[in-house]
Amino acid sequence: MIKNQVDIITMGCSKNLIDSEILMKQFEENGYKCVHDSAHPKGEIVVVNTCGFIQDAKEESINTILELAQAKEEGRIKKLFVMGCLSQRYREELQKEIPAVDKYYGKFDYKQLISDLGCRLIDTCNGRRHITTPRHYAYLKISEGCDRHCAYCAIPIITGKHVSRPMEDILEEAQQLVDGGVRELLVIAQELTFYGLDLYGTRKIAELVTRLAEIKKLRWIRLHYAYPTDFPMELLDVMREQKKVCKYMDIALQHISDRMLERMHRHITSQQTYQLIQDMREKVPGIALRTTMMVGFPGETEEDFQQLLDFVRWARFERLGAFAYSEEDGTYGAIHYKDDVPEEVKQERLSRLMALQQEISAEIEAEAIGKKMLVVVDQKQGDYYVGRTQYSSPEVDTEVLIPADERRLRTGCFYEATITGAEEFDLYAEVGS
Repeated sequence: MIKNQVDIITMGCSKNLIDSEILMKQFEENGYKCVHDSAHPKGEIVVVNTCGFIQDAKEESINTILELAQAKEEGRIKKLFVMGCLSQRYREELQKEIPAVDKYYGKFDYKQLISDLGCRLIDTCNGRRHITTPRHYAYLKISEGCDRHCAYCAIPIITGKHVSRPMEDILEEAQQLVDGGVRELLVIAQELTFYGLDLYGTRKIAELVTRLAEIKKLRWIRLHYAYPTDFPMELLDVMREQKKVCKYMDIALQHISDRMLERMHRHITSQQTYQLIQDMREKVPGIALRTTMMVGFPGETEEDFQQLLDFVRWARFERLGAFAYSEEDGTYGAIHYKDDVPEEVKQERLSRLMALQQEISAEIEAEAIGKKMLVVVDQKQGDYYVGRTQYSSPEVDTEVLIPADERRLRTGCFYEATITGAEEFDLYAEVGS
């Protein structure tokens, strides 16, 4: 056990990561050393920032808490605290089930932990957080919550209504991050297309991205988590015209069958979805689309699933993730629908969908061979430098592998590289001397 060390473990999404980074900065201002996501926490204080999105994520969070509670009972750590989405929603149940945790905090009251330890809560200005990502990129959260009420999703129950951050605060934080060496900003929100509606009476995401693009020394702006219904098409104009805005859009579509879209409360039709994808590709030539699909939602038939496969074949998404439906307490789906698709059918459909996407990904990546692309180097790993093009987000998308023995490259720098080979989820490249 290391005195005055705090280990913070972050589960779930990058929005949680930002909360962890803010808390780490608070601890450091009070004289603690902070370690993030250690495989073997050794600090006297451990904080688990939990995820409560789907069943698998909840189980992973609970298992982590149980392991650390055991470590506390064995004297390997002194204090254990839990924060985040899971404890926001299930605080009372967790307190009863795992009483070894010293205190549970929700998603929005976690800074109280500092005061509870007898420390001084520092008034944080925008950008004052301990960046855990490589120095050259950072996440930038522009809002909290979500006003959408999809039938399967518990996030609005956990986080509440959509709340935008004032634009000037976001721009101030972005400038501070860039002044600190960040060259790529990953703009995140649960639903970024709603940005500004609550504060300004109209959607302001296009204006925000335009103003972010004016920041000197910033190279890339990447957008995460758009919603297809009433998508603000002016954002595509900004993406096409502003060179700093990556031609990359992360937009979860979930399904294509009209039956499923209606039952999911997605407020969009199959035809409108097809048209949106076509418009995106026409307005922003070369755009890389990342999406998420769900299989096994209550009532999904083989015909519905076949429509989904046909859509994926047509759309040829550059990036696609998928998951099987799991019933979430309190959602419309859990209350009003019977979870009637057998688990083995869900998994079989998931496997078929991902096998199809694997073929599509392999074909798309192969098309890049021989092309020159701008690549940012994220790290050196073994015999390769590992980088990304503008068409890939960190940790989840295709990586570019550059032999480390040919030329010395610098992490965080951008290089023009020639793509020499491709696999389903990796590209190989060379950088000229």
